This record gives sequence, structure tokens and C-alpha cells, in this order.
Amino acid sequence: EARRRAITALYAFCREVDDVVDECSDVGVARMKLAWWRQEIASAYHGQPQHPVARALAEVGGRFNLPQQRLQEIIDGMEMDLEHNRYPDFASLRVYCHRVASVVGLLSAEIFGYQDQRTLEYAADLGMAFQLTNIVRDVGEDARRNRIYLPLDELTEYGVSVADITSARETDSFRHLIKFQIERALGFYDRAISELPAVDRKPQRAGLVMAAIYRTLLDEIRNDGCRVLTQRTSLTPVRKLWIAWKTWIKG
Repeated sequence: EARRRAITALYAFCREVDDVVDECSDVGVARMKLAWWRQEIASAYHGQPQHPVARALAEVGGRFNLPQQRLQEIIDGMEMDLEHNRYPDFASLRVYCHRVASVVGLLSAEIFGYQDQRTLEYAADLGMAFQLTNIVRDVGEDARRNRIYLPLDELTEYGVSVADITSARETDSFRHLIKFQIERALGFYDRAISELPAVDRKPQRAGLVMAAIYRTLLDEIRNDGCRVLTQRTSLTPVRKLWIAWKTWIKG
């Protein structure tokens, strides 16, 4: 029950700060709201937070070793969305993915529990894999909001222009580019799973379930011709449930 409250509080916080970026058309207002959340998180550890989500984090932060710095890093990632709508290379994109996803993975690992420190490497790489999957799935949706997360140097390497993406031109070159992005994401899944010590597989099963679902999503995108500019691929609830059940049983 305590773990459920903690993971709910963490994901509610992520949703709150993500919504600031997605729903505020005025960058100045969005910055002010994120600054307010920075203060709320500080208050959750050293004062009297006002927001119910911050109060929930205050209740579980100490018990589950959720460092304030990690939560502030997530806000750093959200601020990157206000400052950048393009990434020149994978190194710069990786910083963003670390802040908005790997850090969430690290905090989740603390909540689920572990005995071996290598589980933190698993959690960070799994978070990276999840975010890279989201980027592949949402290329078209992001482009319509004038955001391109695919590294620009890789667009050049594959002969894809920014105009191809913003105009939804799904050329052969674009499909090759997306296949490369899918392979990189799958590589992070493989690495994450290989890093998870056997002793921690059971407490970390929730992440393994999500990994199985997200990997299947990447397979669907690839098998459907990488048409991510004109459609948003998703799995049916029944299929997700089946994958989750199989993965949970295997542990």
C-alpha cells in the first residue's frame, strides 16, 4: 500500500509538470509555473507544501529514499522543452531523455525496492528505452507542435529534411531513419534487461511488464512500415493485458 501511494505520487508529479509544458502556450507563464513547482518540491522536503501532489511526495520521500535533487532534475527536463524544439545530436537528446525518463526510472526503482546496486543501471537504461519509444511513436504528433526530437545530424545522415517531417512525407529515407531509431531503442531494452540482477527481478516486475508492452509497440510500428508521421500506433487494452499477464507470470 505504501509503495502504491509512492508510485502514484511520483507519476502524478510527472503528469503535473508535463502538463505545464504541454498546456501553456505562453513560455513565460510556463517558466513561472515550473519555478513554482521547484519551490513546492523544496517545501516538500524542508517546509509546508501547498499542492496535494507535493504533500503526497513529502509523506513518501524519506521512506523510499527519493532525493529532492532527482525530482528537480525532472523539472530541468521539462524546462528543456521550453528552450529547445530541436536536438542537434544524440548526445544532447540523451541529456533530455535522462532528465525526463531515466530519472523517473531511478526513482521508481527506489520505490519498488532492490538489493543489488546494478538495478539502478537497469532502471536508468529502461527509462531511456521508454523515452526513445515515445519519441518514435509520437514523431508526427510532435512535428505538428513544431517539435522534432530525432537528432538533426541523423536526419542529415539518412537524407531526411526537417520539411519532410513537418510535411509528413514518409519517404524510404524516412523509414530507414525510423528503423535506426527503433534499433537503438531496442538496444537500450536489451541492455537494461541484461543489467537487472536475478535477485531484483521480482520487485522490479512492473518495469519488465512495461518493457514487454513497449517493445511490442516498436515491433508493431516497424511491421506497419514505420508510418509514424501519419498515424499514432497503439496496442489494444486486451493485447496489453495479455502481454502483462505473460510477463508477470514469468517474473
